[in-house]
Amino acid sequence: MKTAFRLLAGGAVSAVLCTGAFAAPFTAKDMVTLDRVGDPRVSPDGRYVVYTLRTVDYEANKASTALWMIDLRAKGAKPTRLAASDGGASSPRWAADGKAVYFLSGRDGGKSQVFRLDVASGRATQVTKLAKDVGAFAVAPDGKTLVVSVADRSPCPTLVCTIKQAPDETPKSTGEVHDRLFVRHWDAWANGERNQLFALPLDASGVAGAPTHLTQGVDGDTPSMPFGDDSEFTFTPDSRSVVYSVRIAGRTEAWSTNFDLWQVGLDGQGAVNLTEANKAWDTGAVFSPDGRTMAYRAMKRPGFEADRWQIVLRDVATGKTREIATDWDRSPDTLAWSTDGKTLYATAQDVGQTRLFAIDAKSGKVTARTGAGHVGGFSLTPTGVVYTQDELASPAQLFVQDFKAKSMPRPLTDHNADRLKDVDWGEYEQFSFAGWNGDKVHGYLIKPANFDPAKKYPVAFLIHGGPQSSFGNMFHYRWNAQTYAGAGYAVVMIDFHGSTGYGQGFTDSISGHWGDRPLEDLRKGWDHALKTYGFLDGDRACALGGSYGGYMVNWIAGNWAEPWKCLVNHDGIFDTRFMGYSTEELWFTEWENGGTPYDQPEAYERFNPANHVKSWKTPMLVIQGGRDYRVPTDQAIATFTALQRREVDSRFLYFPEENHWVLRAQNSVQWHEEVLGWLGKHTAEK
Repeated sequence: MKTAFRLLAGGAVSAVLCTGAFAAPFTAKDMVTLDRVGDPRVSPDGRYVVYTLRTVDYEANKASTALWMIDLRAKGAKPTRLAASDGGASSPRWAADGKAVYFLSGRDGGKSQVFRLDVASGRATQVTKLAKDVGAFAVAPDGKTLVVSVADRSPCPTLVCTIKQAPDETPKSTGEVHDRLFVRHWDAWANGERNQLFALPLDASGVAGAPTHLTQGVDGDTPSMPFGDDSEFTFTPDSRSVVYSVRIAGRTEAWSTNFDLWQVGLDGQGAVNLTEANKAWDTGAVFSPDGRTMAYRAMKRPGFEADRWQIVLRDVATGKTREIATDWDRSPDTLAWSTDGKTLYATAQDVGQTRLFAIDAKSGKVTARTGAGHVGGFSLTPTGVVYTQDELASPAQLFVQDFKAKSMPRPLTDHNADRLKDVDWGEYEQFSFAGWNGDKVHGYLIKPANFDPAKKYPVAFLIHGGPQSSFGNMFHYRWNAQTYAGAGYAVVMIDFHGSTGYGQGFTDSISGHWGDRPLEDLRKGWDHALKTYGFLDGDRACALGGSYGGYMVNWIAGNWAEPWKCLVNHDGIFDTRFMGYSTEELWFTEWENGGTPYDQPEAYERFNPANHVKSWKTPMLVIQGGRDYRVPTDQAIATFTALQRREVDSRFLYFPEENHWVLRAQNSVQWHEEVLGWLGKHTAEK
């Protein structure tokens, strides 16, 4: 089964995964030290692809990124690390003429700036020398202008202004005054700065001149915080304007999802809202090769961050719009035009996979271009595509596929092959069962490494966060099923109602139903797994989850404790009512509960884990990041306090510098050691 599945997925490392009877298990340290392939970018002529490779110095607890390149026309060409990467390099972007690659690097005093690599000579030149970090950038089609995003105080007309406004001496007082939300967002406190766009002219050698503020006076971030990128702004084909996505929400920012597409000239004048009529989210503008059509993605329901993305085409000359692929019940990510302008490409989650899809721009017909697995970044060639793909038993590698020749995907990279050659991956398969309302619900089963069918194995029952999300067939760098398989556990994962990739109705079904419909799916999925896979030891099982999954662990503690020998709650919600007052992105809790805590108190209390503490008895490990402002620390402390007061066996792991995720390599290993130690303590054979 394992080999057949890997061939279907087109995995690049299938040839090196042949294992002996007792090969090495996959560990957390293996996971955090893997080289990570990402951000492929094909040159305009289709000859080269440049991509990033992230490597980790585990002892130093630091990561660095370099640029690598492959000649797609050279038979058997191997990836080459670009010397310009010395000092760090990321975000490669080709010049329109294909003669240069622009990239970001912090080699100049630690500040992230734009550099230009001349492909012919291999020489890198610093393009910007700004007082602040460049977060994202775009190069005009005519090569004469660079637009950068920097965090700046919006009232300032220039970048220099911000520096001059800073006091000469550090004040003795430390109080900070806020008069509106956000006070803090994701993992940072508000300091008055916004992501702002600036246009800089480029001279003949590609060096930038003085910046012009394009978003002067705009009370919003572009790109958006905290995860926006350069897909949220782009040049018009004539290189005279920039179209960007921004939420101008003022005091309503914390509960608004009304992002609009704006167009502004390179002099910063004449800004126009192109999508004012839509009060929901608009983003990701991309122009057709002939410049006549602007495609973008739009949601329809204000205040809902997990609404389905619609694909909208706007006639540049007339402003008229039309939606395409309206019957396609999937939610596409970043769009890209084919070179002939007839097709749009996008990735979308699809029944536990993330595939690349082709959407006919005229008819809206949708065709899947990849099979099983998780497609990450992609970049189109004149006749096909280069993309990254990973799966549950393989980290991401780079592939190329020629649509015109109708060829099979061809692997371009095999990073990590040597270090993974002796690893025995847990075999996996997708299953389905009848869940809530009789609907088909999907899940995954991952066998332990070095599996022996004659044995019974303890189980790690993983519950995903979101809740509008999915673990799916992907190589996760935080909740990686193979780290449990490598430690001798079978893994069960259920994509309960609310999960993404199964249609918008399936996703919508969790709102207002956090504690009943998903719980029914989890219970039925667990029963199905026990009946189907005889090697699962139902008497030695623990349930684990983070974020919404952590909420569900708390809910399970009071409502479905029977099967579990232990629980693990990472950054989970304890009190849903107080969550409505303490989290930062209020639109989330307000949509999920049908309003504010004071307008809909019954909705917040209906599935509140805090109301069931008296029934708690299952041992629980509680984990929290100190800079997690999505699910603030008090939620974890309250959970641990309740457990301790109930005299339930419990443990609290706290990472002061981590946010909602555990990102540092050594912290991740400690996380796994604590989690696996907790599972081992409570699932040991007696």
